[in-house]
Amino acid sequence: MLINFSKMHGLGNDFVVIDAINQTVQLTAEQIKALADRHYGIGFDQLLLVEPARMGADFRYVIYNADGSEVSQCGNGARCFALFVTQKGLTNKRSIRVETDAGELVLTVNEEQLVTVDMGVPKLDPANVPLIAKQQQLQYSVDVLDRTVAFSALSMGNPHAVLQVENVATAEVEAVGAALESHSLFPERANIGFSEITGPDSLALRVYERGAGETLACGSGACAAVVAAVRLGKVTTPTTVALTGGELTIDWQGEGAPVMMSGPATFVFDGMIDI
Repeated sequence: MLINFSKMHGLGNDFVVIDAINQTVQLTAEQIKALADRHYGIGFDQLLLVEPARMGADFRYVIYNADGSEVSQCGNGARCFALFVTQKGLTNKRSIRVETDAGELVLTVNEEQLVTVDMGVPKLDPANVPLIAKQQQLQYSVDVLDRTVAFSALSMGNPHAVLQVENVATAEVEAVGAALESHSLFPERANIGFSEITGPDSLALRVYERGAGETLACGSGACAAVVAAVRLGKVTTPTTVALTGGELTIDWQGEGAPVMMSGPATFVFDGMIDI
């Protein structure tokens, strides 16, 4: 099976994007894992499929992690998705409605090729994260690696835990991230963010993503980190989020409001692979 694909990235969070409208694409979890291998395959953090819409939107957006598992949301991927469908001539719209398993997204491609994504209203109730907890709190705590860790929890269409740290550069992202990502508190696992407040409207962030490990950038993680920081009274928005791969701008006007994420998306190359 020959598949045409594009390699893209959003601040170093890299993707293989496949047009599944004009070609037939059926991939198993094992095939996705093989494609994700950076030595024997193409290499990526997530695989994005562009599919026909089912319920009146412009497209359907399907996301797979490097380990072959399907997930419902990826903010950096959404920006790449928007640039892909416009530059490949799949739409002439600048505002694009996209179906995901987490609900509908609205993606806007700006003139300077920056993309703004309406990431939807964050879900704070533990049952909607999902998180095993009796009631909603600003912060929760759990014992991992012989210490007690405090974290905020919310869903941005995918589950996030956000830890406030004094220095993101020295945070134990690999050890603590791995321990929390698959902790029993998170029935669907979680993305673990390590957030350092750097100013009244800025923060630095590293994210250990479920199914991928630490990535250079995580768009939904940046949204979650800003929501957590605003709720704790630590920042105002719009907030500049500095990730390892670059910066995003996140705007959230408080509970009940959607989170707006703006940032770049970049084409790397087009290719064809025989599966």
